[in-house]
Amino acid sequence: MSKYRHHLPLLDPGVFLSDGGLETTLIFHDGYELPHFAAFDLLKDEEGLATLARYYDGYAELARASGTGFVLETPTWRASADWGQRLGYDAASLAQANRRSVDLVLEVRERFEAPSCPFVVSGNVGPRGDGYRVEARMTVDQARRYHATQIETFAQTHADLVTAVTLNYVDEAIGIVLAARDAGIPIVISFTTEVDGRLPSGETLAGAISKTDAATRAYPTYYMINCAHPTHFERELRDASDWTSRVSGVRANASKRSHAELDASPDLDAGDPDQLAGEYRALRTLLPKLSVYGGCCGTDLRHLRAISRHLLP
Repeated sequence: MSKYRHHLPLLDPGVFLSDGGLETTLIFHDGYELPHFAAFDLLKDEEGLATLARYYDGYAELARASGTGFVLETPTWRASADWGQRLGYDAASLAQANRRSVDLVLEVRERFEAPSCPFVVSGNVGPRGDGYRVEARMTVDQARRYHATQIETFAQTHADLVTAVTLNYVDEAIGIVLAARDAGIPIVISFTTEVDGRLPSGETLAGAISKTDAATRAYPTYYMINCAHPTHFERELRDASDWTSRVSGVRANASKRSHAELDASPDLDAGDPDQLAGEYRALRTLLPKLSVYGGCCGTDLRHLRAISRHLLP
């Protein structure tokens, strides 16, 4: 049973840090090829497990030193059926990888959690298709069925919740929420935006959150925005109304490049960690419930250290 299934400390006042851009760190800093951006594939051998453990340990150590909570996201953004099949995983080996990912971050929690620094374990879910483009759009029911297997696997572990990130159209988000509700596990939904602040599908953040809440009786614990630079979606927040109180987390890109530019780029744009941290601080005035701060593509421990310095006394 999850340690925090009945009361998530994320809902209490306070700051929670998370990690940065796992996949870009593994590729550009650690030298892994990482086919299909699938970090979970490293779970299959001891070297990969050790690399992932070192990665999480750095962020966990920062959270404990900063006196904040920490959200431990499993490295399973690509660990669903279609992506697993491309990497040679069948249903049984994929389920094993998802369970092993939870065991990995539980070990990190065991090493670093303190009474004043709760560590929440989140089973990470990604889109069925590309995170930057709307491909093979599913109906709500299709998305519910597709994501149910991975979510049910997490529900049978000690994961405290599930977080679905880099979602780019609403029907898939709704299907994921319904699958989590079926499995009886809390869910966080994180949308990505283009440089105009809209989802790649053209939907607004306000519309996406409102529609998802309406279709699921507001089942998501909260919403997040990820894989976009703060300057891409800040204007949407300035023109916002009550829906911004549903957004409690941001995992921004270091780069101001568009998704298309990032896809075509052979190099890593790490931006300016202190500038990004200042932009996070400014977001606090626009998002009244913002409490979870992490990074996405191009960010690493330097960015989270800067965010910690800017946000904490």
